[in-house]
Amino acid sequence: MSVQNYSSMGGFFLVGFPELHNFTIPFFIVLLVVYLIILAGNLLVILLVATTPGLHTPMYIFLSQLSLADVIVTTTICPNTLHVIINNGGCISKVGCITQLFIFSVSMTTECLLLTVMSYDRYVAICNPLHYIAAINISLCLQLISFCWALSSLVTIIVTIVISCLDFCRSYTVVNHFFCDYGPLIHLSCSDTSVLETLVLIFTAHETTIETLFIFSTYVCIIRSIQKISTTTGRKKAFSTCTSHLTVVCTCFGSIIAIYVSPSGKKNFSMNKIFSLLYTVVTPLLNPIIYSLKNEEIRVTIIKRFIKLRNI
Repeated sequence: MSVQNYSSMGGFFLVGFPELHNFTIPFFIVLLVVYLIILAGNLLVILLVATTPGLHTPMYIFLSQLSLADVIVTTTICPNTLHVIINNGGCISKVGCITQLFIFSVSMTTECLLLTVMSYDRYVAICNPLHYIAAINISLCLQLISFCWALSSLVTIIVTIVISCLDFCRSYTVVNHFFCDYGPLIHLSCSDTSVLETLVLIFTAHETTIETLFIFSTYVCIIRSIQKISTTTGRKKAFSTCTSHLTVVCTCFGSIIAIYVSPSGKKNFSMNKIFSLLYTVVTPLLNPIIYSLKNEEIRVTIIKRFIKLRNI
């Protein structure tokens, strides 16, 4: 179906990565392999935490929820992106576009909130280890997880309703992106988007600022506590539990700030695609590796399961 015919039906044409047209097949293969690794790694973490009683602790429950958010993000984006890449572009209906944006936004916002909550978990574990069990119990853990999903859903519903009311010019239905993201849709709208841009800036900037300041504050306290540890081995062990979290936070929050908090008039869509790949593909790929598979308890559980399967 041509772009012109599809635009008359109220849809969009995603151009994908035209700048990589000479590397379409290699890029498709790499992204497909990465997507399968993301699914395998994150689903493995979810399965292990769900079926291993020894992993029914707040830290691992948070990790399983982070993996769930990663699976939703990549599954919402990657399959359609693979279709767009192999076909040098692809059409998507307005309903499909808004739905993709909604599911993606809920899971990404939840991931940011979970990373913030996990920084508090690390703070209590290192700064107040004797009170950890009492302070971070399973009940509080489940309440925090429910709060993260509920808040992200509420904020996203408000923004999505406003976006769905926008009018789009038929002659400008070509979206210079590989999925339906907020920025490109605003760029194509014929409506006055000032209210929506202000709304998104308030939500995104305030949420990101609060989360960043909270994480920064917890790590200031964590570093001070680590410096008080007398042995070098103890300091290294304590700090190693935080480096994974900091790596993911810097990658995820850095790319989100670069895209959503910066002024829309100064955005470069090619750079936006790169930043979008960071938090839709790279971060979900790194999470199960640097967070879970490097964890000794997770590795031991995997080895035990593998040995048990071999003995069957």
